[in-house]
Amino acid sequence: MAFLWKEILNKIKPYEPGKPIEEVQRELGLSYVIKLASNENPFPPSKKVMRAIADGSSDINRYPDGNCFYLRKTLSDKLSLDERNIVFGNGSDELIVLALRAFIKPGDEVITADPTFLIYSIAAAIEGAKVKTVPMKNLRYDLDAMAKKINKRTKIIFIANPDNPTGSYVSNKELKKFVKTIPKNVILFIDEAYYEFASGDDYPETLSWAGRKDKNIIITRTFSKAYALAGLRIGYGISRADIIEAMNKVREPFNINSLAQIAAIAAIEDISYMEKIVSFIRSEKERFYEFFSKSKIEYYPSLTNFILFRAKKNSKEEFMDLLREGVIVREMSGWHLNNFLRVNVGTKKENNRFFEVYQKITLGEGK
Repeated sequence: MAFLWKEILNKIKPYEPGKPIEEVQRELGLSYVIKLASNENPFPPSKKVMRAIADGSSDINRYPDGNCFYLRKTLSDKLSLDERNIVFGNGSDELIVLALRAFIKPGDEVITADPTFLIYSIAAAIEGAKVKTVPMKNLRYDLDAMAKKINKRTKIIFIANPDNPTGSYVSNKELKKFVKTIPKNVILFIDEAYYEFASGDDYPETLSWAGRKDKNIIITRTFSKAYALAGLRIGYGISRADIIEAMNKVREPFNINSLAQIAAIAAIEDISYMEKIVSFIRSEKERFYEFFSKSKIEYYPSLTNFILFRAKKNSKEEFMDLLREGVIVREMSGWHLNNFLRVNVGTKKENNRFFEVYQKITLGEGK
């Protein structure tokens, strides 16, 4: 049977986002539901950002600035980069798609880890690439094994640093060593969606690498996480000017809406608000670690705003038990992480609710 659509789509399982709060409330008849499933920021944007959005809303009858002129200038000043080295995406997810659209040709191969962010494999397959996945070692990137997968057909290597869904990271020393193994005709795509939570210690600072002429490196970051703008969908990529130019050629002309641009500028200018949130998240993660340790639950320390942990009993049952109590987490079998759950850090009230409910359903406490 001939299909109207690409044949590869018959093998693609679409990415499934976490259930929204309103849907769970409606399905289960609950009045109070907390969502700790999608790695979102638990706090709204700053008052400065909200004012900027309100002030800019009167102009939404106009098309947005397709080149993000003011945002580009603000971000280039903040990062001390040439404006030609920046491309903007509808979330950093779109930048993954743009890179694949711009650089993948029939017969090309893409290398990713397993498990990692699912969009790498999904989007690469849709573009016609052969996807090679390399199992993680102790839920960390096995860079030596990834390097062995590189051949003449390799075009793009994806590294999420820190990784989603494991929360693990590649150190500065490890990444520098890996970069040396990459041939000149291969693109290294470093997804730093959780950069603000990870920055420091031996986490690599990669901005200076993006302009290298001897390597093809793309770095992406987002305003969705630490900056609390997930609902406006805006991220950015950094690379050499010629790589950015190629990505811009396949980018939709008005891919970043006006309010997203305005909000991102205000968020950059109100950096102290973001830093307070990051500090809070780091502090609350310690409370999760303490809870898991006391409850004898296996967990993996994370450089993100979420924590991966092994279910005490059965992950699918625990997911549903939590859901019935109005607590939404992520069940991880879709990432080949059988009997694992992922929870992102919420407000203190939300985190306390998670601790209370999880004890109730798994440890027999609070009944």
